[in-house]
Formats: sequence, structure tokens, C-alpha cells
Amino acid sequence: MGNWIANDIIAFFISLFLSGIIIPQILLIAFRKKLFDNIDERKIHKGVVPRLGGIAFFPSILFSFALVVGFSLKLNGWEVAGIYFESVVPFYFMICAVLLMFLVGIADDLIGVRYMAKFAVQIVASILIVFSGVYIDNFFGFLWIHDIYNWIGWIVTAFMVVYVVNAINLIDGIDGLASGLSTVAFVFYAIIFFFGEKYSYSMLAAAGAGTLLPFFYYNVFGQADKQKKIFMGDTGALTTGMLLIFCGIGMLHLGEEPVTLDYNPVILGISPLIIPLFDVVRVYIHRVVRHHNPFLPDKSHIHHKLLALGLNQRVALIIIMLWSMFFIVINMLLSQYINPTLIILADLAIWIGVNFGLTRAIQHREAKLGKTLFE
Repeated sequence: MGNWIANDIIAFFISLFLSGIIIPQILLIAFRKKLFDNIDERKIHKGVVPRLGGIAFFPSILFSFALVVGFSLKLNGWEVAGIYFESVVPFYFMICAVLLMFLVGIADDLIGVRYMAKFAVQIVASILIVFSGVYIDNFFGFLWIHDIYNWIGWIVTAFMVVYVVNAINLIDGIDGLASGLSTVAFVFYAIIFFFGEKYSYSMLAAAGAGTLLPFFYYNVFGQADKQKKIFMGDTGALTTGMLLIFCGIGMLHLGEEPVTLDYNPVILGISPLIIPLFDVVRVYIHRVVRHHNPFLPDKSHIHHKLLALGLNQRVALIIIMLWSMFFIVINMLLSQYINPTLIILADLAIWIGVNFGLTRAIQHREAKLGKTLFE
């Protein structure tokens, strides 16, 4: 077990190092070539900021993961080959799916891609994930259902891939939010996979966390006037979303490992993604009710509500990240005793209640200030 802990730590620090080197170079190139995020009425930031930070993500994760696996096989040979072999096929398909997201993200960040074209590529990527064999084949009591037909699992998996990828993309609205929530999720997945003896998945998640930390620093603490601030753009959001849903579905394949005997796999997989998943549904309904295009961006996300109350971005970030951690810990503990359906319904009730309270508070503040703060 000690060697596997070392592998996780090494993968984490290699990706941390690479991302920390690549991001400043992206900043340098972006400012020389004037590749900036467009400022409009929907944007919160001031000044010119490149949105190409996500270009560092996939290369850093892939390099660190491949390097650690390569050295592990070189030094330990057949002692560890069997452990890696079980994840070879799923990981090859996953790499293809993430590469598609990476490429369409770069195209969108540089020249713009229609949302229907991005949606089509996401569907292709979701099919690749299904082909990988890492698909949902058991609900583990969610909706009081357990084993399901393969074809149903394929459809549900494809839907969840597209759902999560877009949820991560849409939650990326204030500094550090998407990367912060994703880092928390990756750390959680790395720990659970490790104790579930899925060491390849654990290293992948550890590498994901290591890659996001340098970006988080530049995104949250970097100053635009000093050319040190950067956004992840669609490249980072789509890539991160694909890796997260791959890990999330992987949780359902822990089987009868010790870590899943006490905790429900569905809860382990979905809890780190609760806030982005709930938020995208609320935003979609919000846009449809107001006769807006549900696929076009606006300022109706949970972080926009917190900003409308007068909170600054960092306070809003801290609140949402703590909220995510609350869902993870509480859901995990409750899953030992309560059906996952009831847990998700309780989460949804909390989400609706908090949003209702925020809406009332915003309306009160709007009446007091005599202007519209949230639409």
C-alpha cells in the first residue's frame, strides 16, 4: 500500500509542477498575441484576462499519470501489471473522450464554436465512455432500483456525461469556483479510489487535483493589471468535466471493496458534483420560465445570487465550496443508513430552500436600493 500512496503523491506533484510551469507560459503567449476573454454585460471581471488556462490541464494530467505508471511498471514489472491492466481499456477510451473535449474547447476559446456543435462532440465523447466499459450498470438502490439492463445503463451514462460536462462548464462564473469545486471532488475521489484499491483511478484523480491548484492560484489571486490572471475557458471546463464524470461513474465499479460496504457507491459518485448538477437544472428552468434560450449564458447562477446580496467573489467562493464539502460529508455518512433516493431528495430540498431564501433576500435588497440586482 505504501508504494501506491507514493504513486499518488508523485502524480500529484508532477502535475502540480507541470501546470505551474505551463500556465505562466500561456499567459505570456496570450498577452503577446492578444488572446483575451471578451468583456460584456454578463462578465464580472474587469480588465483583459486570457481564457486559455485549460490548455495546461490535459497535458499535465496525462504526462504525470503516464510517467508514474511507466516507472511503476518498469520497477515492479508483473507485480503491478495486473492492477494496471484492468484499467487499460477504459483509460484508452477515456483519453480519446477527454482529447475530444480538449480540442473542441481550444477551438471555442480561440474562435468560438456553436453550442450545438459542442453538444454533438459531447455525445460522441459520451459514447466513447460507454464503450470503455465504465458505464452505469447498477443504481445501488437509487429510485429503489439496483441492477439495470445494459442498454438502459448506456443511455443513462451518455446522459450523465453530457450533463456533468455542461454543469462544470456553466458553474465557471466567478474566480476559482469551477476549479475549487473540481479540486475538492478530485481529492475526494482520489481518497475513495485509494481505499477501494482502484489505484489507477486514484492516481488520475490525484493528478487532476495537482493540475488545478496552480490554476486556482492564478485565477483567484492573480492580478489582471499585472498580467497574472487567467481563466480556464471551455478547454479547462470541458476537460475537467469529462475527467470528473469518468471518476464519478468509476465509483459505481468499486464493487464489493471494503470502502463500499458501508457507503453507497451512487452517493460517493454524485455527492462531489451536487452543486453544479443542481445549479444547471435550476438555471435551465429559470431561463425557460422567462422565455430565454436555455443554452445561452446569462447571470442566473447560484454565485450570481450571492453577488446580488452584496458579497464579493471570494466570500461567495468560500460559501459554495463549504456547501459542497457539507454535502459530501453528510451524504457519505447518511448513506450508511438511508436509501440514496431519500438522501438526494433531502439535498434537493435544502437546495430549493436555500435558493428560495436567497431570492427573498435579494428582493428585499432590491426594494431597499430601488434597483434590479438579479434577473
